[in-house]
Amino acid sequence: MSRWIRLSAAVVAMMMIANLQYAWTLFVDPIRAATHWKLSDVQWGFTLFIAFETWAMPCSGWLIDRLGPRVFLSFAGVLCGVGWAAIGHASTLTELYLFYSLAGLGAALVYCGSTGIGLKWFPDKRGLAAGLISAGFGSGAALFVGPIAHLLHTQDYRAAFLYTGIAQGVMIVLAAQFLANPVKAVAAAPPRAKVRVHAEDFHSLQMLATPHFYMMFAMALMMGIGGLMVTAQVGPMSKTLHYAAAVLTISVLVNPLANGAGRIFWGSVSDLIGREHTMTVAFLLHAGILLSVVTLGKQSPVLFIVSIALVFFTWGEVYSLFPSACADYFGARNASSNYSFLYSAKGVASIMGGGLAAKLFEKTGSWDYGFYACAVLALVSSLLAIVLRRMPMPRKLSVATPTSAVAASD
Repeated sequence: MSRWIRLSAAVVAMMMIANLQYAWTLFVDPIRAATHWKLSDVQWGFTLFIAFETWAMPCSGWLIDRLGPRVFLSFAGVLCGVGWAAIGHASTLTELYLFYSLAGLGAALVYCGSTGIGLKWFPDKRGLAAGLISAGFGSGAALFVGPIAHLLHTQDYRAAFLYTGIAQGVMIVLAAQFLANPVKAVAAAPPRAKVRVHAEDFHSLQMLATPHFYMMFAMALMMGIGGLMVTAQVGPMSKTLHYAAAVLTISVLVNPLANGAGRIFWGSVSDLIGREHTMTVAFLLHAGILLSVVTLGKQSPVLFIVSIALVFFTWGEVYSLFPSACADYFGARNASSNYSFLYSAKGVASIMGGGLAAKLFEKTGSWDYGFYACAVLALVSSLLAIVLRRMPMPRKLSVATPTSAVAASD
């Protein structure tokens, strides 16, 4: 089977979990109106979703590297479909947290398995492959914004959760049948001069013993906070600024497209000029655009929509650049498990971008403080990318090697 067919299936699977994160903001106010829960209480559900989506990945990545992605993603389709559909019937916060966490666990399996497909089958085009796969996650929600908005208007949020949950779960299971790890490593093309590629494969313990991992983890964490804050809070922000409901609908439709385009664009650029150089430029732009949201974005609905979209365009590349860099620095053989540790930074970022950001707004009555802080963090990340480029490639330390297992071609 062609590697492009496998890549396409991975993209489809990622598109089907996009709703779980990027369409959530459409449901926040309807849930609050029906239950009278506080904004911060509802948004802790978003934080738990991200936590389960990210912190479950190290274990799932290790298993996917060795047993293959097909069975895991089939199971993930059930978790995502059931968990998302059940949120609409949650009558307590505990149930909301439980069902959203269940969907997060399924999303972890989908994200980990799909990302590994791109990194393992496309060593010659890692930035592009990772960009396409992560773009599926970044832009897939655009397919559902119209149907969700229609269901929210004609029925209620319970119906929207139910119907989209069933559709997403079925499509993930179908896409999983086309996924498999390579039986043996795919030969890599000679690296471009600007892209540094390590000749050795590190397992996760060896990777965790290097300073490079912690540098990238810190950058991924700092960059993750601002994007996740906007993802979770764009609905409440729009309402705070007294913009019409149509402004939010347009924004939530445009944002995933900008997110996906950014992942493909910056991933492709990184194949040409290097991961670290691309990070420096993209992260610096992100810092400036975050500031534009609280200045220009307040002046008109159009500027609000544009500035928020640009936030996503300059943030989404985090999830194409870091998996590519992780495979460059630590090899592709254990790509799923290695990147899963780096991706767990997103779970930490969600604590600040979800529940704590909502709490800060409730205390201060303004979103500005969160945007200022996130702009500073993006600037620091840009500077750290320069430092990372100047560091020599990582060296293996004497860390015990786990019991080896050959990856199945399931």
